Amino acid sequence: MTEHTPAADGSDAVDAIAAQWFAVRPDLDTAPMAVFGRIYRIAKAMGDAMERTYNRYGISRGEFDVVATLRRSGAPYTLSPRQLSATLMLTTGGMTGRLDKLEKAGLLCRNPDPHDRRGLQVTITDRGLALIDEAVTAGLEVQRAALTGFDDAEVAALTGLLRKLLAGVP
Repeated sequence: MTEHTPAADGSDAVDAIAAQWFAVRPDLDTAPMAVFGRIYRIAKAMGDAMERTYNRYGISRGEFDVVATLRRSGAPYTLSPRQLSATLMLTTGGMTGRLDKLEKAGLLCRNPDPHDRRGLQVTITDRGLALIDEAVTAGLEVQRAALTGFDDAEVAALTGLLRKLLAGVP
């Protein structure tokens, strides 16, 4: 049994961990571990797959997030560094590093804010727009491939259940 492939009996690595806990602590209810252990493994595996996908375009997942945020903001694809930081939950220092790299790559540009002489505006370039449109399509293909074992109704049900779970997370 590989890390993500179920055994012949349908069990997986998370089931094995829960069974080990049951052997030493039969008093524990490991149902939450079964849910979140799988969520963690899915998030890690998909995060790694997305990183590989975006690397083909010369960007990291974090850099993808910056350019994608500008793209989905709509024309003129411009936000302030503060807006980007807030949207991506990044410190201004972390954002500056990403912006520096993306500007050097020609995917975005920084210009003075015409409404605030102390501020800047970050705008996606034509090259950045073309790249992000390709990268987001490639990323969605990877995500869609991970869902091939589900029909449309199951995807909708899973989406609803995960939304409900997320709403309950402290």
